[in-house]
Amino acid sequence: MAEAEINYAAVFQALPGMVAVLTPDLVYADVNEEFVRLSGRTREQLVGRYLFDAFPDNPGDPAATGARNLEASLRRVLATGERDTMALQRYDVESAERPGEWEERYWSPVNAPIVGADGRVELLVHRVEEVTELIRARGRPEGSRARVLEAELYTRALELQGLNERLRKAHAHEREVALALQEAMLPTPGPVGHHRAAVRYRPAVGSLNVCGDWYDLVDLPGDRIGVGVGDVVGHGLRAACVMGQLRSALSAASRVAGGPARALEVVGLYARSIDGAENTTAVQTHIDWDSHTLTYSSAGHPPQALLRTDGTVEFLDQATDPPLGARPDHVARPQATIAFNEGDTLVLYTDGLIERRREDIDAGLARLADSLTRNRAADPERLADTLLLELLPAGGATDDTALVIVRL
Repeated sequence: MAEAEINYAAVFQALPGMVAVLTPDLVYADVNEEFVRLSGRTREQLVGRYLFDAFPDNPGDPAATGARNLEASLRRVLATGERDTMALQRYDVESAERPGEWEERYWSPVNAPIVGADGRVELLVHRVEEVTELIRARGRPEGSRARVLEAELYTRALELQGLNERLRKAHAHEREVALALQEAMLPTPGPVGHHRAAVRYRPAVGSLNVCGDWYDLVDLPGDRIGVGVGDVVGHGLRAACVMGQLRSALSAASRVAGGPARALEVVGLYARSIDGAENTTAVQTHIDWDSHTLTYSSAGHPPQALLRTDGTVEFLDQATDPPLGARPDHVARPQATIAFNEGDTLVLYTDGLIERRREDIDAGLARLADSLTRNRAADPERLADTLLLELLPAGGATDDTALVIVRL
């Protein structure tokens, strides 16, 4: 049986709350029956009229701000294409029966965009919740205790709703800034001699769980390069700033220090002077093609993976020490060296690639090893994309991920 076609015009008119549709010029395009009933206006007095001609601010109240606040909200929606939930508004309305007399009203508006195919806002949905009686009940001593309490709770809920919306927008803005900063600090690396390497950075979805991870590749004397990844504890703009400082410090230290362990020691001492750098994890590796060796040191970071040409995977965990700045006293860090064969692949990553809540890390390492073995014939670029596709959750990770792959 074919589904019946939904009459959306009838649905709109039957909506239980006050809902209007506005043009980008803030003219009423349509209103539902509840909007007509509770506003005290007829359809003819609304449709086709400019919103603030139909509902101006009370000219007898110099402190009236309802119209001004509402227009600012609607303009934000038009400019950003994002919904805006307003705080509770006092908005006096001129009586339809007694022109010149103004009635004190309290409305809780939400404004949402309808975006066209070109990405522009074509219409605005303006929903208003009429809460005048609840606000009045709060101020009436003769009102029942339950009614007054209901008014108090409802008012607080509306205030929290507006606060949550403002916080969401502030967080979204900070996330955009942090990601822009992250992108500027993690440029696509230049060629590493004649060797093939791939890098990836994937931000977390939602919230502010982004911008603490980094990667770095540096040229060293001879046929050598230094490669590292790190993860700052914390998220958002602050973590991005800390990340930038530590990444730059480790990149510089790798060029002059006598090996990865010494480079991490230097950066560990530096981390003690940076607020928010405590317990940052990092791993640094020097790849030497002349001797076919990897020399590495880890500061509390998940182990690198060495994919052999025969498909076996070794996790490099023989030189692991606490995170940067975790020790109160300076102690020399360990360092280990392992031989590699031509065609092997080195994989460095941050914990967003393998760790999942309520799951042992060994399960994530096993997934990584399995994916590497199955895709060992892929070049670094293709392998990087495949690992992200196979290992990150389908809906997006809750932590950001940095990934470096070098064909040895």
